[in-house]
Amino acid sequence: MSNCRFCNIKEGIQYEADTAFAILDKYPVTKYHTLIIPKRHVESYFELADVEHMDCINLINVIKVVLCKLDDTITGFNVGANVGKDAGQTVFHCHIHLIPRRKNDTENPGGGIRRVISKRGDWKKI
Repeated sequence: MSNCRFCNIKEGIQYEADTAFAILDKYPVTKYHTLIIPKRHVESYFELADVEHMDCINLINVIKVVLCKLDDTITGFNVGANVGKDAGQTVFHCHIHLIPRRKNDTENPGGGIRRVISKRGDWKKI
């Protein structure tokens, strides 16, 4: 699509597969926060073809290994995709976040991805 910011990326590609590529996030949550983006314009993770899913997963795995070698302070990762406006998607071209985590980067990492809705991360109280 001509007006899609992810369809028009020409520079800054860190890793590439046949149907997907990866760039550093322009607004990173942590250092080395990476976006894995299918080359074909689709809005949702659920619209990806099998080969696109596999290329994205393979890129996530490759990047994880590279980042752990590059930065020995990385002790974990969050991996996720926002699908739909109500889930927080703001760029409507599918992309997957790979967010490196480090010991003590937040006071209480418990609940992890569950914390996307305030006060719902403590699953023990739900």
